[in-house]
Amino acid sequence: MAVRTKNLSKTAVWVLMAMLILGLGGFGATNLSGTLRTLGTVGDKHIDIDQYANQLSQEIRAIEAQTGQQLPFAQAQAMGLDKAVLQRLVSQRALDSETDKLGLSIGDAALRDQILEIRAFRGVDGKFNREGYRMALESSGLTESEFETRLREEASRTLLQGAIASGVVMPDTYAKTLVDYIGEARNFTYARLGADDLDTPVAEPTEDEMRAYLTEHQADYQRPETKTITYALLTPDMLIDSVDVDEADLKAAYDARADEYQQPERRLVERLPFLDQEAADRAAAALEMQGTTFEQLVQDRGLELADVDMGDVGLADLGAAGDPIFAGAVGDVVGPLPTSLGPALFRINGILPEHITTFEQAEPELRATLAADRARRQVDAQSRDYDDLLAGGATLEELTKESDMTLGTIDWFEGSQEQIAGYTEFRDAAKALTQDDYPEIEQLSDGGIFAMRLDKVTPARDATFDEARDDLAADMIAARTEAALTAKAEAVLPQLKDGTGFADLGLDSIEETDQNRNAFIQDTPRSMMAQVFEMNAGDVNLITGQGMVVIVRLDKILPAADNAEATALQAQLVEQLNQSLSQDILDIYTADTTLRARPQIDQRAVQAVHVNFP
Repeated sequence: MAVRTKNLSKTAVWVLMAMLILGLGGFGATNLSGTLRTLGTVGDKHIDIDQYANQLSQEIRAIEAQTGQQLPFAQAQAMGLDKAVLQRLVSQRALDSETDKLGLSIGDAALRDQILEIRAFRGVDGKFNREGYRMALESSGLTESEFETRLREEASRTLLQGAIASGVVMPDTYAKTLVDYIGEARNFTYARLGADDLDTPVAEPTEDEMRAYLTEHQADYQRPETKTITYALLTPDMLIDSVDVDEADLKAAYDARADEYQQPERRLVERLPFLDQEAADRAAAALEMQGTTFEQLVQDRGLELADVDMGDVGLADLGAAGDPIFAGAVGDVVGPLPTSLGPALFRINGILPEHITTFEQAEPELRATLAADRARRQVDAQSRDYDDLLAGGATLEELTKESDMTLGTIDWFEGSQEQIAGYTEFRDAAKALTQDDYPEIEQLSDGGIFAMRLDKVTPARDATFDEARDDLAADMIAARTEAALTAKAEAVLPQLKDGTGFADLGLDSIEETDQNRNAFIQDTPRSMMAQVFEMNAGDVNLITGQGMVVIVRLDKILPAADNAEATALQAQLVEQLNQSLSQDILDIYTADTTLRARPQIDQRAVQAVHVNFP
């Protein structure tokens, strides 16, 4: 975001508060011991060693607050935090040196006003407290002179940055060009050729041909690192057949779901209540005699239809109004009828017939539900005993012999398609599994449990012919098919370019209109839209990719629409481009200023700071 000239008082407040928080936070409340007070020089400016320590500590704490975990300094260095903080300080001091050369600063009166506005220096009466000012700075390890110098430098630096970055404007033509580029559309017709369009199918590759193809394209046929894992598994589905559910439990479950299985006749209605009977009667008369609609009555009350919609209701839900409403037909307006809100008119929008599911009809579903629930609870209860067995030294093989768990093996890798690998919990555990891990019971999302052991790890390697056979055959057939279709398409291209229609050549075509650059056309090469936008009106091109062959004719080029949406997009782009350009110019200026300031960094001082971090 571009840097703009800011209110210096507000900037000073944030600068001071940041220094106070860092200083009082513990790191920097006292100077680093020894004779080292600076990290180095940038121009005629020194980089304060405590300031570097404080800012580096702040960055580490910010990341710890985001992640909720302690960040070791070695990891912070691996992330480049120390270099980023040092570079920021070098850039700031380079700009401070530049402001001195330019003679840019703020006056004593402006500095005084800023200090007086800082709430941290006010007493209980809300006025500036000289003693509080001195003590706050002392606690943060700063003298009044040091603090006021930093405040003045920050204000001067902000003025310089604002002067460099302000008023930078990207020409509107650039944004207009981008909007036109994005907003353009195309009308085109295309025919997709498939294997069925070939006069004869392509020949199946022989084993010798596949072996030769594998030799030439071995890099495309690789086996990833594979973990051979032995696992024990128990899911609720494996126990369902052994779970007994008696009749009494089934009937109890049926009764508990009576609202679901025994649904009486219901009505979809809207209710418009009135304050008194007279008002309700007038509304009813207007419906009958004056041709007023129910919608108009609702609007006259300042309401929307959604405000009067009751949804689906039963006879008992309507009280005294129930019988007249249930006697009406769809579309009828009934009433006025008495309600708890006063007399009301009801419009009937639909009739939901009675739906009764008998116990006999619901029994299979109820039995399956109860059995699955009991099986899950049985698995959960057994898991504790199984975990104890494993903790006592039992192997997975021994565990499966003494329990309902089944033993299996899998050659697992990222993207395995075997059923057990479909569980997220299993995949995560397999990914983290090492040969130092002991089997333990872990939970699955469906209530099942598993335990696993890593038997061996096979490094990534070239796939053997037998492993790649099916893929080789499919890839070679696809390549041959694409080549044959490409040849057929190239044979008819001249006729299409001369004006012959797709249908005249026996090609099934599809017309697309008003498609932009980001359009997704199913079952076409990924590059098709990009190539379509490179064509001229009337061009007929052959587009291939991903085993697909498509013939495209560009029918019309549609320019970007000139409407409110396009205008708003252009205005947004102009603002973003101006900000980006301002930031780029400021970055270039800062880099040049830093280069001219010839920074000199004392690595001994840097290391003296680093050794204080855990």
